[in-house]
Amino acid sequence: MSEKILYKDNPAMFRNRPILFLICCVLIFAYGLGFLILLIWWLQCWGTSLTVTEDRVSLRKGILSKYTNDVLIPDIRNVLVGQNVFQRIFGVGSIGISTAAQSGLEIEVVGLPNPQKIKAIIDEQRKRSRV
Repeated sequence: MSEKILYKDNPAMFRNRPILFLICCVLIFAYGLGFLILLIWWLQCWGTSLTVTEDRVSLRKGILSKYTNDVLIPDIRNVLVGQNVFQRIFGVGSIGISTAAQSGLEIEVVGLPNPQKIKAIIDEQRKRSRV
């Protein structure tokens, strides 16, 4: 039986770092270097995704090479949400997930839209897994 996907998204570019985005746009006209920076940044964002299902949280990174990190919902001990001032204004933030098996964060993604919503979904699934 396939898992039901509750949330899936990629990090945002402009909303996560608006000042850097604008600097890159100016550099396009000044030196053309901004285009290369934006292209690499876009590929990194496009190649990164966080998926929350009923059973697990998965972080996938990479386009040619792939890196996948899965954490089962019952194993999650802490969900950390971080937002600086600009991220709060634009509705993005970072998500960190830790388990008892690791001393640090097992999954960390910066620039995801609606980080509080992601945390709420994960917390709801954690409650369901305890019952």
